[in-house]
Amino acid sequence: MNGKPVAQPDLLKATLANVDCAYQNLESVELGVTTVDHYFDTLGGIARAVKRARGGQDTPVYIGDQTRGAGQVRTLRDQIALETRSRALNPKFYEALLEHKAEGVRQLEAQVTNTLGWSATTGTVEPWVYQRLSETFVLDEAMRRRLADLNPQASARMAGRLIEASERNYWQPDAATLAALQDAADEIEDRVEGIAAE
Repeated sequence: MNGKPVAQPDLLKATLANVDCAYQNLESVELGVTTVDHYFDTLGGIARAVKRARGGQDTPVYIGDQTRGAGQVRTLRDQIALETRSRALNPKFYEALLEHKAEGVRQLEAQVTNTLGWSATTGTVEPWVYQRLSETFVLDEAMRRRLADLNPQASARMAGRLIEASERNYWQPDAATLAALQDAADEIEDRVEGIAAE
């Protein structure tokens, strides 16, 4: 050949159709699958491509954690649940982030966005994750206002992502919860626009 790359979609599809599982090692104790987007972007994207090549059949996704002590392999679902409990919903973790003010809120919003990315690519996020994130950061009035004061744009994006997760049927909050979430998102958006009543 002439050494130039050539698209071979049939070969790619045939190769992907034979994938039995997808696997990723965590790179460090500081970075988890919900803290940076390249995990769901690459591993999630591959899992989605494999599912398509296999005619809609899911492929198991595993995360290897050799960052401390004895290595562990978890399902992606378990890894997301673990990180949600130990990071995003852990007051010691999020309070330390919020010491960095606007950047801390941005990082919390990124975790919500990355979690939504896992739902979109693999469908492995349990509904309770979105419920608890909503309760902790948006539906709690004091926390919502605190985050909006520190970083109104990131706070608005976070509320929007949680509503988007509901609209995409990744979780089904009851009508009262959804209405409260929408009201909270509207309040944050008003703050972003500078029209919030003080």
